[in-house]
Amino acid sequence: MDVIFKTLSDKNRRRIIQLLKEKEMTVSELLTHFTISQASLSHHLDTLKRANFVIDERRGQFVYYSLNQSVFEESVNMILNLLV
Repeated sequence: MDVIFKTLSDKNRRRIIQLLKEKEMTVSELLTHFTISQASLSHHLDTLKRANFVIDERRGQFVYYSLNQSVFEESVNMILNLLV
């Protein structure tokens, strides 16, 4: 549970999740939605990957990131259960 809250505590990571809910993206595509450096974005993606919120898949020279829907939904349900 602590990992979930730590991961979601950052507004950039929450924004990444929102974007990846719409479609999978590369770092370059994600970067167009932020005013942070590529290194910072990569750090946030790494944090999301370690928490299993994000999955990465290499296709040729690009790495595509997508939301791990089942883990995300499970985490949201855990948070909602705290409120009830």
